[in-house]
Amino acid sequence: MKRRFFAKNIGLATMSSILGAKIVQGNFMPEGYTPLGLQDQDPFSLFDKNKEMVVLNDKPWNIEAKAHLLDDAITPNKNMFIRNNGKLPVNIDADSWKITFNGESVVQEKSFSLNDLKKQFKQYTYQLTLECGGNGRAEFNPPAKGNQWTVGAVHCAKWTGVRLKDVLQAVGIKDDAVYIGYHAADVHLSGNPEKEPISRGVPIAKALQDETLLAFKMNGEDIPLAHGFPLRLVCGGWPASTSGKWLTEISVRNIVHDGAKMTGTAYRVPCKPVAPGAKVKDEDMCIIESMPVKSLITYPKTGAMLKKEQSLTIRGHAWAGELEVAKMEYSIDFGATWKLCKLNKPSNRLAWQHFSAMVDFPETGYYEVWAKATDTNGVSQPMLLPGWNPKGYLNNACHRIAVKIG
Repeated sequence: MKRRFFAKNIGLATMSSILGAKIVQGNFMPEGYTPLGLQDQDPFSLFDKNKEMVVLNDKPWNIEAKAHLLDDAITPNKNMFIRNNGKLPVNIDADSWKITFNGESVVQEKSFSLNDLKKQFKQYTYQLTLECGGNGRAEFNPPAKGNQWTVGAVHCAKWTGVRLKDVLQAVGIKDDAVYIGYHAADVHLSGNPEKEPISRGVPIAKALQDETLLAFKMNGEDIPLAHGFPLRLVCGGWPASTSGKWLTEISVRNIVHDGAKMTGTAYRVPCKPVAPGAKVKDEDMCIIESMPVKSLITYPKTGAMLKKEQSLTIRGHAWAGELEVAKMEYSIDFGATWKLCKLNKPSNRLAWQHFSAMVDFPETGYYEVWAKATDTNGVSQPMLLPGWNPKGYLNNACHRIAVKIG
């Protein structure tokens, strides 16, 4: 990402128009100078990310990992995907930060500071899998609009915070509560403070799970700004969009939450299978909840080259939304036959599971190693692209890498 410089003859008024605000004291700017707001920022240093990551969008920032960058058992910040819908909040003061609980189904509106949360409630740490609902969108045909994620919009970090259910119990919720919705400090791309970039939520049953956290630490440190500092909702196993960042409010609703990106086709798939390219009515779309079974080969990189009769150790991760992965297999004959991998149990519920296998190849030539996970309900990943949907969600086709034996 190189800095973008504007021609010297662009006037002050034009630059103000692009920035969306008057450049105060702009008459003192050196001739030919480009304001920082009009320069491309380097996301790798801005967010402390691995330079091998792929920038899909900068307005807002959306950045994905490559498969081999996700090899760690616990994903470090430098290799975690970023998915934003608006502009990151600025001038955050954690000491004065508050979260307010409101909505039709709270007994009484109540607010907590970060210090209140840390002092009044027991803290827990869980490793939780977060995957963008659109991970794998790039494979759909006809193409689906949106960031063209390949395989790297997933991570599994350790999150520390307080259980949402404990805070809800302290607030008091009515018997008619069916959903919670989050509200946050990020800013709509238009700059309009009246519009929320995103305000999603989950059913009350998900909100009351032990692993649903109001988190203030990630991997033992303050959550990085791009991932929700100073306070984030974390709902493992569901689309990562339900894990709202920069939390300022939780609304307890007596209806399905109807905030931004909760209605229409956002984070929804057809309730019944449809033909590729079909138009689907909003009322025929169902909200995505638990993510499907999926796996990823993280070692070696695709394109590995081995000598004749050399064995290959593969490894990776598998996950299954609210469920566990019961079986992990690999194939070197395009799915004609499958062999078992070693599969570890998750470190806790909703964490991904690690797998490995020693692979032998019968002769020289080109191979593909395919990985397939099966969940505890007996549902396996499809070998190729699953059912098409208008927004390109839930692609859980088998991941594969290319290997050449020479």
